[in-house]
Amino acid sequence: MANIVGATRPPVEGTGSLLDTAPYRVGSVALVVRDLDALAGFYREVVGLTTVSQEADVVRLGVGATVLLELRRDAAARPWNPGEAGLYHTAFLLPSRGHLGAWLAHARERGVRLSGASDHVVSEAVYLDDPEGNGIEVYADRPSSAWPKEPDGSIVLRRDRLDVAALTQAASGPWAGMPPGGRVGHVHLQVGEIEPADRFYAGLLGFDVMIRYPGATFLGAGGYHHQLATNVWQSRGARERPAAMAGLAEVVLLADAPTLAAVRDRCRDAGLTPDEEDGALVLQDPWGTRFRLVPQAGVFRESEPTRIPAS
Repeated sequence: MANIVGATRPPVEGTGSLLDTAPYRVGSVALVVRDLDALAGFYREVVGLTTVSQEADVVRLGVGATVLLELRRDAAARPWNPGEAGLYHTAFLLPSRGHLGAWLAHARERGVRLSGASDHVVSEAVYLDDPEGNGIEVYADRPSSAWPKEPDGSIVLRRDRLDVAALTQAASGPWAGMPPGGRVGHVHLQVGEIEPADRFYAGLLGFDVMIRYPGATFLGAGGYHHQLATNVWQSRGARERPAAMAGLAEVVLLADAPTLAAVRDRCRDAGLTPDEEDGALVLQDPWGTRFRLVPQAGVFRESEPTRIPAS
């Protein structure tokens, strides 16, 4: 049932997040890009990230010293094909509704083309694409105590109309870039089939299935509505992601020690031997999407991943 715009709902305020204590959270996302300068400029100027470090062909962007996004240059990479498995969007979580309102006003002033906006009941969200077609969500959560649930205990997630005027008015001041506490709240992925995706993300990695939606699964840990999601809306039947294509390169998941130990045990029970370096596990889903499961102090490193078969 659609929400009436302007109806009373709890405000979104930076009063803490279930992500702060969750056993899994997204650390960062890495993208292969064809035009490094243009993409780095976009994420700085539009999204509000700052440069944390830079090399000849790599720019790491984030907040303060925390990397949220790594851009890897490959000018010869094939352009991203939206029908392939890979990234649906990287979702940047802002600390409060006021920050989201300020970002929305900033986007309007800069003439940023938005691809959508929704009130999801648990959060308010705005969508756009970067210049190479990588999806982006900028959102703010409502307090978790106000998230409605179905009779079976699953979280309600809807796509209601966003009250853009009220959200813009909630801004406490002008946008000044990604604020302290801004993070990657979740990553939404395109997959070829839902069932093998569930086996990988819920069965092997151990995420809880929080919400099922036609053609999509939303996966969370620690009670959060979702740190990961998968869908087949554009990619049903997709095979393994082609090599040398621009787009998603890697997702870094920060995990606590019991979670890492449990994943190692499940890999052993399944006869899998994932790469392990400095305590981090490197895995690929059935479509070649790469995940690095890292303890809290982990960093980006290169190694050969272990692929989990689709069947």
